Amino acid sequence: MLSGRALAAAILGWSLVRVLAGHLRKRLPGLTLFHDNYGDDRLRALDATERVALPRFSGCLSCGRCDLGEGERMQASEGAYPGLMQLVVASSRSMPDFDAAARGFAFVPDEVLEQKVGACPVRLPLPELARFVRAHAAPTPAPAPRALTA
Repeated sequence: MLSGRALAAAILGWSLVRVLAGHLRKRLPGLTLFHDNYGDDRLRALDATERVALPRFSGCLSCGRCDLGEGERMQASEGAYPGLMQLVVASSRSMPDFDAAARGFAFVPDEVLEQKVGACPVRLPLPELARFVRAHAAPTPAPAPRALTA
């Protein structure tokens, strides 16, 4: 009976044989495997232009300058819009939640995003990032209008 390192090596060896045999039986292209593995997580493969653009979006220093003057929008959103800096960081790092970021970007007009680029020390292309996020987010139904109370 195997134990310790010998058992671990045997299990790893057997697993390797099974994986290699599985690959020989079914030859799925890499992109198909990617979608099979990450489709449920809503991670999509990027095209060539998106791969070039992505590093430009991840240059945020988290300085908070883009949040200056955003208090009214944050308050009006009742928690749906956490501020621009948080959206930028959440949508440009590993495993982004494009759906949540798109809901937040909906509170910021494109003209404001253009103005915020000037305040950003790294000149992050905020309007381009918002378009990228919206393109990757799942379509969501428009929120029902809220009734005003007196």
